[in-house]
Amino acid sequence: MRVLYFGTYERDYPRNAQVISCLRAAGVTVEERHVPVWESERHKFSPSLRTLARAARAQVRLARGNADGADALIVGYPGHLDLDAARRVADGRPVVFNPLVSLEDTMIGDRALVAPRSPKATALRVVDRRAFRGADLVVADTAAQARYFRDRFGLAEDRVAACYVGAEERLFGSDVRSEGSTEILFVGKLIPLHGVETILSAAELCPEVDFHVIGSGQLDHVLVSRPPNVRWDPWVEYELVPDLYRSATCALGIFGRSEKAARVIPNKAFQALATATPLITADTPAARELLSDGRDALLVPPADPEALAGAIRRVVADAGLRRDLGSEGRRTYEAHASEAVLGRRWRDLLENLLDD
Repeated sequence: MRVLYFGTYERDYPRNAQVISCLRAAGVTVEERHVPVWESERHKFSPSLRTLARAARAQVRLARGNADGADALIVGYPGHLDLDAARRVADGRPVVFNPLVSLEDTMIGDRALVAPRSPKATALRVVDRRAFRGADLVVADTAAQARYFRDRFGLAEDRVAACYVGAEERLFGSDVRSEGSTEILFVGKLIPLHGVETILSAAELCPEVDFHVIGSGQLDHVLVSRPPNVRWDPWVEYELVPDLYRSATCALGIFGRSEKAARVIPNKAFQALATATPLITADTPAARELLSDGRDALLVPPADPEALAGAIRRVVADAGLRRDLGSEGRRTYEAHASEAVLGRRWRDLLENLLDD
């Protein structure tokens, strides 16, 4: 099987890198046709006029040529503007959309960066609808997210599927831990979805515990007045992150209370599981698809600093609990989210689509 991974997607974004890696490991030949646009944009869907012009030029470049012998095209994240060009190039071949997010859901609902009744909101909804309806198959990252995409865009049951994000095993594949640090680790964009305010409030309730926050974004300003036991690095080289997980006391997932937060399992959760790092994250429908409270993670109510602080104290105080959560988390990862498992899942989805 031969696949063309197509569009203005971010090549280094974990979801794209992971899908390409999994497919290749599953014996699928993956070629790339990529035109860079979004790499330098802080908010991918609130770009400057200059970036919009680059995006328009990219569509012209992408639409040239043919599918180069591919059996199917996959449009990567963020590729919401790329579906028209993909269909033109596919020339009747199946087009798969790997969206990760809805623009409306992210920019209006979750991050509140766009007013719901503004012209920009209308434009986002139009782009969303055209993209999701333009694909033969949409692959979401959880079953909860797949249900949302079906309902929001009126898609047939067989046009939406789910496949977890996973972790890049070239970096996060080892479960050998050192636990040389006593810090509680959070890695990710500082956006409402992740509930960074909840993490900082929990840190205030646990002054005896050290926290390490790595990331930047929309909520950088809330870190300025962070508690003294919180260390903040806006950026760390990605290749160094796995060892930070392996040496941390535990890792934190997401704690936002938005509807979107209830439907996703972020990269950081899979990275913690893959490295056998004890994980604490919000108790949501998406998390319950994969995790069981007290077995392979500790699940706490979203946006509840007291509950989070209590879970952190439990993990810090109990080496046996840390060991059990880490080892069971690694087993969950191997059974449901390893590259081998996800590669088979992606290949099966493509084969089923080609057989229709």
